[in-house]
Amino acid sequence: MTDTTHNKLRITLIRSTIGRPGNQGLIVEALGLRKVNQTVVRPDVDSVRGMVNKISHLLRVEKVPAG
Repeated sequence: MTDTTHNKLRITLIRSTIGRPGNQGLIVEALGLRKVNQTVVRPDVDSVRGMVNKISHLLRVEKVPAG
């Protein structure tokens, strides 16, 4: 496993969860997103990556360089 302790992901909700299955809305909430175009920064760990992969069609994800 690679050392990703200093890497972060900038996650932006770009599409609404209206009309989507309920579990997708729960994942959006678990990431800390509430509104369209809201951005959060989360650590680049497997659990966050898994959530992002499940709803990648609703998000824009960028790597934030360490430092």
